[in-house]
Amino acid sequence: MTDRAARWLIGAISLAVIVVVAYLLLVHRREAGALPGVAALPPLNACLNATSAALLTAGYVFIRGRRVGAHRACMVSALVVSTLFLVSYVTYHALAGSRPFGGQGWLALTTAYRALSGNFARHVRIARWTLPLWLYVSVTGVLVYWMLYHL
Repeated sequence: MTDRAARWLIGAISLAVIVVVAYLLLVHRREAGALPGVAALPPLNACLNATSAALLTAGYVFIRGRRVGAHRACMVSALVVSTLFLVSYVTYHALAGSRPFGGQGWLALTTAYRALSGNFARHVRIARWTLPLWLYVSVTGVLVYWMLYHL
């Protein structure tokens, strides 16, 4: 895949996510009688965010120690866990309504693409910004869950 095609794909995916989440938060009204299992999604989302934060932290520690394989495994796993979070988050809001929260979107996809395509110089430049933002979103996701459902 060329960089141009990857940028287009990343942009399209990011725009689609923004449109779906905006629709769910601003327009969609939940149907009466949501499924009982929906109540399990907020704690699952918090667990997925905590897992993502742990994987991101481990990935950072591994790359600082020049353990590239372990770093790659952690970062790909963090991307997978964050994707599962997004699916669960969208499912929850589609079925249960809204309690707003933001996300990180295209930066994580661009960072992952640059690493997976072997463009490590550009990967490092953007990862310096993406890692703190992604960690922030993951950690605050757990805190928001805790505040909304346990305080």
